[in-house]
Amino acid sequence: MKSVEMGKPVNGFYIRKSRKRDGLMKQVEGTPTNDPIILVDDLMNSGGTFNKQIEIIKESGRKVSNIFTILAYRDKSAYAFATDQGIDVSYLFTLKDFDRPLLSSHSNEIPKKSFAVLWKFAAAKPNLSLVVEKSAPAIDSKRIYFGTDSGVFFALHQENGSVAWQYRVGLHPKGKGIISNPAIHGGRVFFGAYDGNVYALDSETGKRQWVFMEADWIGASPAIAPDLGVLFIGLEFGLFRKRGGIAAIRLDTGKKMWDRRMPEYTHCSPLYVKEEGAVYIGGNESTVYCFDAKTGEPRWHIPVEGDVKSSLAYDPVRRLVLFGSMRGNFYAVRADTGAVAFTHEMGAGMYSTPLVNDDLVYFASLDKHLYALDLASGKEKWRYATGGRIFASPKFGLGSLWIGSNDGKLYELDHREGRLKAFLQLTERIVNAVSINEQSGHIFVPTVANEIYAVRRA
Repeated sequence: MKSVEMGKPVNGFYIRKSRKRDGLMKQVEGTPTNDPIILVDDLMNSGGTFNKQIEIIKESGRKVSNIFTILAYRDKSAYAFATDQGIDVSYLFTLKDFDRPLLSSHSNEIPKKSFAVLWKFAAAKPNLSLVVEKSAPAIDSKRIYFGTDSGVFFALHQENGSVAWQYRVGLHPKGKGIISNPAIHGGRVFFGAYDGNVYALDSETGKRQWVFMEADWIGASPAIAPDLGVLFIGLEFGLFRKRGGIAAIRLDTGKKMWDRRMPEYTHCSPLYVKEEGAVYIGGNESTVYCFDAKTGEPRWHIPVEGDVKSSLAYDPVRRLVLFGSMRGNFYAVRADTGAVAFTHEMGAGMYSTPLVNDDLVYFASLDKHLYALDLASGKEKWRYATGGRIFASPKFGLGSLWIGSNDGKLYELDHREGRLKAFLQLTERIVNAVSINEQSGHIFVPTVANEIYAVRRA
């Protein structure tokens, strides 16, 4: 604006920290040109915001030439993420100008070239206004499987991201096609869709084996019980006071074995525990249920504070069922009775699935933190703050703990101490758990824009 007043107009644009969820939903407001690009901000601490902006500019096929800020918290050597790419970093002041010591020039926030991107796949017509846990990728030895907002289910070749096959589901609410995480078993891939159906497809060819058609919508993910030959899945209906439910469906034929109804929508995915002979599920009526896995007979149900949106986890040593609610409470309850063993308060609700590893449980919250609790005592071991709300579920693999965040970062953490080991900066929110091929070392990272990145440690 000032340049226009001076008669020397220059082009300018804004880069949003994250997309708005309405309107044009653009990350970049304005039109970048092929002129040299200077990123401007008021202050620079670790440089994480600039790092993300650089990646966004790269995706547009352009290059940042300079970074300018009023105040820098660290010595210039801390900003190697920019200078190593030939980007000049300049500022007017540092903390030393205000009689404050500089922060450490060694920045654990911006590791040097931690990951190499092998390939990227982007599905068409993502619903960018729908920011929730979406269809997380599942893998076998050769392919990666996931659903999209447009209602297309994909199987990709892991080595290069090319499409092995695709399958389109039926009519569904616009932008809400397949939210369900797929499950793979016996040469088939199973998932639910918002057309109200559960599908079983041949994992090699994508040919439909059977379809279960008794719900109005399905956002939940299937839980496989190989010993019983069934899958369990949450259902949704447009009926007054009978809006949710759970069904047990035969894996071979798609025939319903039993079902139960609940008063509100069932977004939660079921948890099957063979040792308990039970299946557990939460609902939007702030209740968690336990059913006999074979018969569907209710064993117990307990009220909790807030809707239970995602899935649950099981601690076999202490026989605890673990889950979080949208009121910001984490629960550990006895698998056989539902009696509460301990709770833990978070700063906001929880929309992801806990992860049990040895004697710790890890869970993420919309308060932007990943938590680790000791399962024996219920005491907090550590917590790690990310730069955005977390819908994604934590994942363990390649000797590390992995979590994605709405800040577009995939964090690699030391699972015992919660210490940052490395991170990958992407341009879109990461709302799902990653999938990891331990043999190849490939990490498959999904984003809210129905993208899949295949990356490997550099």
